[in-house]
Formats: sequence, structure tokens, C-alpha cells
Amino acid sequence: MIFESHAHYDDDKFDEDREELLSHLVENGIEYVVNIGSSIDSCKRTVKLMERYDYIYGALGIHPNEVHLVTDEEYEWLVREVKTNPKVRAIGEIGLDYYWEEPEPSVQKEWFEKQIELARQVKLPMVIHSRDAAKDTYDMMNALRCSEIGGVVHCFSYSAEEAKKYLDMGFYLGIGGVVTFKNGKKLKEVVEYAPLDRILLETDCPYLAPEPNRGRRNSSLNIPYIAKAIAGIKGVTYDEVVDITAQNAKKMYGIKA
Repeated sequence: MIFESHAHYDDDKFDEDREELLSHLVENGIEYVVNIGSSIDSCKRTVKLMERYDYIYGALGIHPNEVHLVTDEEYEWLVREVKTNPKVRAIGEIGLDYYWEEPEPSVQKEWFEKQIELARQVKLPMVIHSRDAAKDTYDMMNALRCSEIGGVVHCFSYSAEEAKKYLDMGFYLGIGGVVTFKNGKKLKEVVEYAPLDRILLETDCPYLAPEPNRGRRNSSLNIPYIAKAIAGIKGVTYDEVVDITAQNAKKMYGIKA
């Protein structure tokens, strides 16, 4: 059974058929899903999904491009929820994203540190988002001793050399649909380098659908394409990839099968 480590089923792209899709995931081989918060609104919707579906767990956190929109009262709600809801299994997605101009890096860094310390306080792993910010992300995580907290660098997009730094820190790497792309050479090299017991399967749905569905709305039903690509790169069976990555995710998220 597949463990979907990073999904956004609260996204409005699922509004028309969310219930139908989610009600059939288990029978299609998806054992667990972790829905990832990125804003206060998405965190609240994630809580509702966790309440409705037994197999859905959640991560709550503020994406770096959303941090400037959060009020003190809203953040206090998030902290309370993280501390009291047993189905919240991580802080995320948090990190740095310099692709967009707002908010400025100093604001992103302030919030990144704030949420890292929340993860340390509540003893939960982190789901790290990092885009066009490799050096600053690693430097902050290293300085703030994130190896003591742990987690995953989701939708990993840097080189194998960068991957080594996070692996040495004890983090997992989230691998999604890009590994199936013809122009995904860099990620293929990362998968070849990284031990299988340090990889998590993810879709980041509704984004980044793998081949042959690239460009369409993504869902957890596409994970087999990702697992097959990883199996091919590493010279192991599809079942090995599914089984080992599920064990990895259960261990990281603290979910006992």
C-alpha cells in the first residue's frame, strides 16, 4: 500500500469531485495521505479533512509566500491546533521561496525560524519548502540545529550535492512527478544517489502531475508512475519502492500501522 506524504486536497481544484476522489483512494492502493497546510485557511481545511477521513493526517504550517498575511490571532490558533490535535503529525510546509519577490527574504527567514522553533517545542518533524533558496535554507537549518528535529525537504529540486547536505542532517527527500519528466535529469541523479530508506513518495497534488499525465490535475492515483520511475533508476522492484517509502513515511510522521 502506498503512503502519499504530501498532498493538497483542500485546494479548490478538487472542489467538484473531492469526496468522490478521496472515498476511493484506499481501494486504489493508497493507505495513508498527509494533507499539507500552506496558509491559515488551508490549515483549517486540512483539519476538516482529517476529521472526515480516518486515513488522512495533516501538517500545519505557513508557506513562505503566505507568512506576511498571517495575524497574531491566526497564528495562535495554529499553535493551539498543533498542540492539541493528535492527527497533526508535522509542521509545514515551511521554509524559503525566493522565486517570488514578496515577502522579502528577511520576513521569510523570521517566520522560518519561528516555525522551526515551534516544531522543536512540540517535537514534530518539519515539511520543508525551498525554492531558489538553497544556500539560505541550508544555512538556517544548520545554524538552528534542525538535525535535532528532523523532517523532509519536499519536492526536492536541487542537486545531488545539495541532497547530501540534507541527508547528512538526517532529513528525508520528497520525490514527486518531476522524476518522470524528460528534463528531470537533476532529480534522477538525486534519486540515484539517495538511499531508498531516505526517500518519501509525494505528488504535491494538484500540482506536478507525472508523465504520462503531465499538465493535468494531479492526485495520489498517479503515485505508481513515480514509484516505477524510482524503481527503474535504482534497479529495484516497484513493490520494494512502495514498501520501503511507506515505512519511511510512517516512521517520520509517527504513524503506527
